[in-house]
Amino acid sequence: MNKRERIETVFLSGVFICYMLFLIKLLLLSRVSLLDLFNSQRTIVRSINLIPFNSIMEYLFSSSAAIKKFSFANVVGNIEIFIPLGTYLTLFKKDKRAITNLLFIFIVSLFVEMTQGLLGIGAADVDDIILNCMGGLVGIIGYKFLLLILRNEKKVRAVITILSAIGLPYLLYLLFLVKLRL
Repeated sequence: MNKRERIETVFLSGVFICYMLFLIKLLLLSRVSLLDLFNSQRTIVRSINLIPFNSIMEYLFSSSAAIKKFSFANVVGNIEIFIPLGTYLTLFKKDKRAITNLLFIFIVSLFVEMTQGLLGIGAADVDDIILNCMGGLVGIIGYKFLLLILRNEKKVRAVITILSAIGLPYLLYLLFLVKLRL
């Protein structure tokens, strides 16, 4: 590995760590502070949906404009936030098979939803797992598409490095400056 490749690896690893911290903040700490999470006086209200596509159908057939606006943000957001995970997993792992990376994304999403359900933070929803996996799949397919076009893993890595450098300031802004109380 030459010097440029080492710098790319360190940079991409740093961006990936920032992305993972952002996911933790968004998915687990955006609705309750870390101190409140373990406060015994906190009222825990759990919302759990175990019926696939139930929430999505409610969103689609709602007549309320406010619910439609929320639903669009929820559906698109759940897909969007897992696209980088699919991309980075495929980039970093030696096993680039889509099914193994998708299984990992499923496990991460399942863990997040179980944690939300057990701790009463946010809403635990099987639809979120489905949408997160769709986002991860988009990231995996995006990586594979770049590889098909560029025909060289080093070039794909360079493109992802450039895209990561463009997105890093926004990610840092979200991570450190925005209070994500959703």
